[in-house]
Amino acid sequence: MTQPIVLDNLISLVEAAVPPAESVLDAAKQKLRDLVTVDGRVAGAAMEANQNATHGLAWLATYVEALRQMRNWAKRLDADGKFGEVEQLLLQIGFGEYLHQIAGGIPMNQGEVVRLADLGLGWDALGGFQCPEVQTLMAQGNSQAARTRLVELMQERSAEITIGATGLEEELEMIREQFRRYAVDKVIPNAHDWHLKDELIPMEIIEELAEMGVFGLTIPEEFGGLGLSKASMVVVSEELSRGYIGVGSLGTRSEIAAELILCGGTDEQKANWLPKLSSGEILPTAVFTEPNTGSDLGSLRTRAVKDENGDWKVTGNKTWITHAARTHVMTLLARTNPDTSDHRGLSMLLAEKTPGTDEHPFPTQGMTGTEIEVLGYRGMKEYELGFDNFHVKGENLLGGEEGKGFKQLMETFESARIQTAARAIGVAQSALDVAMQYAIDRKQFGKSLIEFPRVSGKLAMMAVEIMIARQLTYFSAWEKDHGHRCDLEAGMAKLLGARVAWAAADNGLQIHGGNGFATEYTISRILCDARILNIFEGAAEIQAQVIARRLLG
Repeated sequence: MTQPIVLDNLISLVEAAVPPAESVLDAAKQKLRDLVTVDGRVAGAAMEANQNATHGLAWLATYVEALRQMRNWAKRLDADGKFGEVEQLLLQIGFGEYLHQIAGGIPMNQGEVVRLADLGLGWDALGGFQCPEVQTLMAQGNSQAARTRLVELMQERSAEITIGATGLEEELEMIREQFRRYAVDKVIPNAHDWHLKDELIPMEIIEELAEMGVFGLTIPEEFGGLGLSKASMVVVSEELSRGYIGVGSLGTRSEIAAELILCGGTDEQKANWLPKLSSGEILPTAVFTEPNTGSDLGSLRTRAVKDENGDWKVTGNKTWITHAARTHVMTLLARTNPDTSDHRGLSMLLAEKTPGTDEHPFPTQGMTGTEIEVLGYRGMKEYELGFDNFHVKGENLLGGEEGKGFKQLMETFESARIQTAARAIGVAQSALDVAMQYAIDRKQFGKSLIEFPRVSGKLAMMAVEIMIARQLTYFSAWEKDHGHRCDLEAGMAKLLGARVAWAAADNGLQIHGGNGFATEYTISRILCDARILNIFEGAAEIQAQVIARRLLG
């Protein structure tokens, strides 16, 4: 066995390492603020002209926040007497690697690396990195010996649900254990078959999740929900997505719909819709994106015209609509003011429809749909929808006021992105689960793959980055639960989590070698599922743009 190589006084080292990283971020913000400010305001055209730099700033800020949250996690565990060797190794490897990347280049993806020079900074910006604490972490934190030792401990503790203590309270860990058991019993044995056959997740699963309270998890008790925290939603999403992202995403639609109604609905709409969403009596779907708009929601063209009875007639096309066929209600964003061409003319409608069957997926008059065949994320199916004078009751205008749709949607983005970050963690964890088992079982040149340093190194870095993304996500949920604005933190969690999921799936497949390229192996599905996370709920580029604008504004 490798001897422990945990650095001495590790908490003190990371405590001292955070301010120098913050100093680099402060210098970068000032440089870029000067670059993109025109007449005293941040100019969109200037940000676009310097897009690599501004998006790089978002990634730098995400790394700095990740280091802060890992430090805070370690301090909490240490105070509780739970800062063991696994946690220490996760911390020192994470700090050693991320400090090196801040100094030498942060990968925004495989082909784009942002370096200090791209942010207008010289080597002098790293003056604080010359302190002994940072130098020790960079030189010794992410060593091969540390990675090897971590993987040895991971094998010893393979029965544990998570690699390393999460730092969450006992109630949340009990929720995690409940949903992990459910995923192991009901989801994992069937998920790959659902994927290969491109089948909808069985209604039996949806009914069981409803009984477990998944669809009303964060809905207040007065409306039939469990009234739990966003942190509980994160844990549930994480463990169900670890089983299969399609199952983990079932609750997303109810989360978005409930958030829309809670934030923007009338008292009557809340009383009518929230109990039905909470119980799973009705299933919702989000109908926002259009074929030619993508992330540019402000330019939507689908129109809703009020008729003589005060009801709405919707005409237009929508695309990438998840779980559209067998749902009961659509949160539908449409233009109700034809004289506008931006977000100010948009309204949100609670558009009722009849759930379809396999033979007749869209039986409701005025509505048609075509399935979009996809690589992964298949359990709910994706559709392009067409509306031709589709009828929506006048009373189903969200909030009873026109022109508020875009604002109402923006209010849901914090929760949606926190939830997506949680799904990303689950997918990354599933990649680590199957890759580690394969590396143990597969023999090459007389020994298990896991005994080769580059294989164990991949597994170690998966575990480290999963914990980093997890702590960033938990922090954003904590902020949301305490009533703080957290669009920045949620965006960072989603941005990093999606990259971590893709890296874990890609490295997991690499560990499988040629077998990973065969559809019969689970890792091939996980790779396909992971790829969507960098696209939906705000593509990585859009996410970085939003983060950068907040930082520079």
